[in-house]
Amino acid sequence: MPRKVDHLSAWTRRGIMALSLGVALLGVSASISNVVAQQSEPPNIAAASDLQFALKEIAASFTKDTGKTVTLTFGSSGNFLSQIQQGAPFQMFMSADEGFIQQLASAGKAEGEGTLYAVGRIVLFAPRGSTLRVDADIADLRAALADGRIQRFAIANPEHAPYGRAAEEALRSRGLWDAIKPKLVLGENVSQAAQFATSGSAQGGIFAYSLALSQHVGDKGTYVVLPADWHKPLRQRMALLKGAGEVARAFYTYVQQPAARAIFRKYGFVLPGEAS
Repeated sequence: MPRKVDHLSAWTRRGIMALSLGVALLGVSASISNVVAQQSEPPNIAAASDLQFALKEIAASFTKDTGKTVTLTFGSSGNFLSQIQQGAPFQMFMSADEGFIQQLASAGKAEGEGTLYAVGRIVLFAPRGSTLRVDADIADLRAALADGRIQRFAIANPEHAPYGRAAEEALRSRGLWDAIKPKLVLGENVSQAAQFATSGSAQGGIFAYSLALSQHVGDKGTYVVLPADWHKPLRQRMALLKGAGEVARAFYTYVQQPAARAIFRKYGFVLPGEAS
């Protein structure tokens, strides 16, 4: 009888081991299938919202030239940083702040420190019907704050949007930050700040020059480019993220080529190797 029990126990152990191995192999197979599926789908590119119009043109040109497609997701660079750190399935990140790329590289989330692809500029904007007059030294903004013409003024949230931080730095450099702070309407990103500024519900705003150059935005009011030395340079850097596939790598290379650089230039970006 003891032998019989031992014999059955051995077969039971073998069965359990076989079942465990089968489950493990199924898990590996599922993981491989997920990777293959992810690589076969268009790669998801996280892009700063100041690229809203320029990058859509570049992606269309990329598809025309290569037959390959990418999925573009626009938002705040600071929010993308947090999402990528938490494992969001992006294959490439085009940040409006090169420091965010450097953080990801240090954390082992990016393939090196990437490439500087552009330097951005900001504009002071007034929508149609606003009593605010735009000028390069923002003298009328100062006067409008003093005489009560400014009730709402739009910028991106400086806590996580690089263009919002640049707007704050520019306003501080002119001594207007304390006066304008209670009037601020904060966009989640610079594209949303532009929407607020152009809607007519605000008397003005500061946002990306690249957005103002789009007819969807610029035609809704008047604007002036603010001096670059009023804020820290908006050095925009991109990087491939760990696990990036072939199409993402092709797009990363394409963004650095003459066709893409010409589109960046069209939207007011200063390009690496060119004077501002």
